[in-house]
Amino acid sequence: MKYIIRYGEIGVKSPKIRRKFENKLMSNIQTELKCSFENNQGRITLITEENDETVKDILNRVFGIVSYSPIMETQTDKKKIADLINDMLPSVIESGKFNPDKDTFAVRCRRVGTHDFTSQEMAAYAGSVVIDSTGAKVNLSNPDFTLYVEVREDITYIYYEKIKGLGGMPVGSQGRVVCLISGGIDSPVAAFQMLKRGCAITLLHCDNYPFTEGSVAKVLKNADNLRRFSLGEEVRVYSIKFGQYLEHAQKDAPPRMTCVLCKSGMYQSAAILAKKEKANAIVDGSSIGQVASQTLDNLEATRYHCRMPIFSPLICFDKIEIEEIAKKIGTYEVSIIPDSGCSAVPRYPETHADLELFKKIVEEINQKECLEKVAESISRIDL
Repeated sequence: MKYIIRYGEIGVKSPKIRRKFENKLMSNIQTELKCSFENNQGRITLITEENDETVKDILNRVFGIVSYSPIMETQTDKKKIADLINDMLPSVIESGKFNPDKDTFAVRCRRVGTHDFTSQEMAAYAGSVVIDSTGAKVNLSNPDFTLYVEVREDITYIYYEKIKGLGGMPVGSQGRVVCLISGGIDSPVAAFQMLKRGCAITLLHCDNYPFTEGSVAKVLKNADNLRRFSLGEEVRVYSIKFGQYLEHAQKDAPPRMTCVLCKSGMYQSAAILAKKEKANAIVDGSSIGQVASQTLDNLEATRYHCRMPIFSPLICFDKIEIEEIAKKIGTYEVSIIPDSGCSAVPRYPETHADLELFKKIVEEINQKECLEKVAESISRIDL
């Protein structure tokens, strides 16, 4: 079988960068699929002996693919093109994708090279073949079924499916980031969004025991879910014993500041790991106003002491949008498994932290020294 692979924004890069991204995209596909490629004038053709179901399962999980199509090919000769169309139609009709008794159709033609016909003439010719074979009616504006004819020099591809891909950039083309991940819904979706932008991900779970229980198992399950979309790059998972820092913050700081101090400590712990991982940024699942630590005032305070870029890809998403993505990628059902929650959350958490006051509290509790000690507990978890 052969498949045309289409990409999007990769095509606007300079020739040198485009080739680099194309090679990364093809390499990522080959981590799970036995295949070879033909790459001609920005059109990648995948060749494999694997069954169609296996191929589609893999291609549906590869970032960088805008769409793809299973194709059949023949020589650019009108009779041979007609023969191929006539050979294809029975299986297309049998599969239920085209019912000539009810469905209208159109033919779309693209052409590269020098030929003795125009794209419009080839589309009309191929359309006449379909009419003669099936008696179906033509509708060029809004057809029920579309047959695609792509003529490239002396080879012609014919297909009828354009399967939407994940889009984005090939994973690993943009470096590595450290993603804070909890047992909740948001953070796995944020990590997924960074995969879409071509970043390899390292996950850091802040284990708040004894204030929380049951979240580690959920994190590992969702890490495995994310790994399915990280073809070509390893998903690394780390845990830090963060409960001892929370105990320190509870003891020496005003109770209402617990959540702000907690998030501030998480960012700084992630920055420590990022240096070890040679990562360039930190990622979290913040969405403005969703919880107490995510008001604008608190976002400013919690990020103030971290000297590394912090990305929040869900910052403008609402909960429904986040949940929809979580359901599509398989993390939602894991995230909603009940756990103990966090018993460190105060009854009245600070929602509008004063930055100057917060800076003073951070100094008073010797936050930096405590976090450096806690960072010694960072350990890798083998998936």
